Amino acid sequence: MDNFPFALAPTVPRSFHRVNGTYDFLCRMRTDPVGEALQTYLALGVARPLCSPIDVTMERTNYCRLVPFLVTSLLLCFFPSFSPAEDGQPSIRFVRNPDPAPDFRLTGLDGQPVTLAGSKGKVILLNFWATWCGPCRAEIPDLVELQNKYKDHLQILGLVVDDDDQDAIKEFSEKFGINYPVALATNDIRMQYGGIAALPTSFVLDSEGRIVQKHEGLRDPVLYETEIRALLGLPIGNVKVEMFEDTGQIFLKNAERATELPGVDLSKLTPEQKISALHKFNAETCNCGCTFTLAQCRIYDRNCQVSKAATSKIIAALTHPTQSNSAPAKPSRVASPPKEK
Repeated sequence: MDNFPFALAPTVPRSFHRVNGTYDFLCRMRTDPVGEALQTYLALGVARPLCSPIDVTMERTNYCRLVPFLVTSLLLCFFPSFSPAEDGQPSIRFVRNPDPAPDFRLTGLDGQPVTLAGSKGKVILLNFWATWCGPCRAEIPDLVELQNKYKDHLQILGLVVDDDDQDAIKEFSEKFGINYPVALATNDIRMQYGGIAALPTSFVLDSEGRIVQKHEGLRDPVLYETEIRALLGLPIGNVKVEMFEDTGQIFLKNAERATELPGVDLSKLTPEQKISALHKFNAETCNCGCTFTLAQCRIYDRNCQVSKAATSKIIAALTHPTQSNSAPAKPSRVASPPKEK
């Protein structure tokens, strides 16, 4: 367990995929254009996740023949020289001074309680997912493998959203061999975790139950394993650990720390105006019925038109203040004294 069998490349993670008995190199960096393009190929069945078996239908298609060409073309377009990072060293990032994750108590599919407190002392990967979510389905085999590999020091918890058919979820879990607790997330839990705007969304918690990282969308399992090993104090090869300040994207309660908000353009404001706008966003309540501040609502629901309009109005008032009426005030009418007879 203490041996880290590989070193991460600065720009292209180690990920291979077996196609017709040969290995083709696949870039799976999900945060860059290559990764985004390959996610499309994943959805089309051209590429599959690292630990997922190839089904018979894919082996019979001609898509497999396209994989080397597509990947090579993408890599040449976006990485013409395969240049490393500036210091030649890849890195992972954790929140500096992290906050405790909100605990909860749910009933798992097996009838047992699912809580954060029940995994105290372990690194926790809290994964929000759905059975109908393609990227969620793609990463589950990787999560199963991670749980098996680090079962004594890691606990993965799967919280299902937008799906309340427990029988279907149980059938799905059995089919995929899910070996970690699964429960249905409530709306309150989703709100406590800043709103789940994308699936899958995963929170990485250290052994003290504090959130040190949040990931939206499909991620390379190598990234998760590196973060887990770093938190466990295990070797992580040539990877550097960097710290960053939480800017409000992890918890709704930290929205007041945010310097940017989804769908809100602050680029035309002066520094003073920006401070004023952010203060108003955190002081005024959104009228959409969510009971959140405008800042919280923008983080929780990026599609909310009420908070979007309200924040735009605040920005407009700061950039184009209403001109005061400069015309002299009309004198008030005073009753004339009665004329003497």
